[in-house]
Order: sequence, then C-alpha cells, then structure tokens
Amino acid sequence: MSRFNTLNSNTDFRRAYGRGKAYTNPALVTYVIRNRAGICRIGITTSKKIGNAVERNRARRVIREAFLSLPEPHGGFDIVFVARTKTVYKKSTDISVIMRKQLISAGVIRNAEESST
Repeated sequence: MSRFNTLNSNTDFRRAYGRGKAYTNPALVTYVIRNRAGICRIGITTSKKIGNAVERNRARRVIREAFLSLPEPHGGFDIVFVARTKTVYKKSTDISVIMRKQLISAGVIRNAEESST
C-alpha cells in the first residue's frame, strides 16, 4: 500500500502553484499547500526543458524514490515537485537530502532532532 496519493487534476496543480509556498533549489522546486483531505498527495512535473522522454522519466523516478525514502509526512498536504535540469544528473540520495531540507522548512516532516526530544 502506498504512503501517498497522487495529484491528477490540473486544478490541484494550479492551486499549489498559485497559493502554495515554494521552496527552491537548483535541482528541485517544491510547492506545498495544506489540504482538507488529511492525507499527503504528491504530484511530479517535468517539462521538455529537462530533456527527452527517457531523461524526464528518470527524473520522475528519482524524485519518487527520494520521497519514499523520507519519514512519514504528518497532516494533510498537497506537494508538487518540479524537476529542473540538474535533477537528471543527481541520484535519489542527493535529491532526498534536498527534499528533506525543503519539507522540514515547510513543516511537512519533522526534524530528527525535534522528534527525539
């Protein structure tokens, strides 16, 4: 069973882009907005600027695997990850470090030091 649901509709993506908080990095952009569903929903976008279909699919796989390696998110959030051109050249462990920093500052996951105390 999956730990998250996926965003499918264009309105959900547009809501995240318009009203969500953005966290940027040269390899990844993350948009976070609260939802009323109480579950975590993610969406991944890659544009044609990333490269051909093989590179775009690899970027999506890397982002998805990096998200699955993180601790369980708390609360209901819609999260949209936007791949950048440097995402293709990074491994999922590198993206996971970037993603962890962004999601901790967004309040989606708790920092390891905070949860141990």
